[in-house]
Amino acid sequence: MKVLVNDEEQYSLWPEYLAVPAGWKETGTAGSKEECLEYVKEVWVDMRPKSLRRQMAEQSG
Repeated sequence: MKVLVNDEEQYSLWPEYLAVPAGWKETGTAGSKEECLEYVKEVWVDMRPKSLRRQMAEQSG
């Protein structure tokens, strides 16, 4: 498995043998499913898409 991220900073586990789909890029993390899930758990602390976080920050001032 490997971990992918998109422009909205959303994460996905992806089989290493498949090509990375358009709109996604590799994070550099790969390993067992459990290792990948642990990495995602550590880095994906805010589930809101990046565009929503940005919009909410702008609205709050």
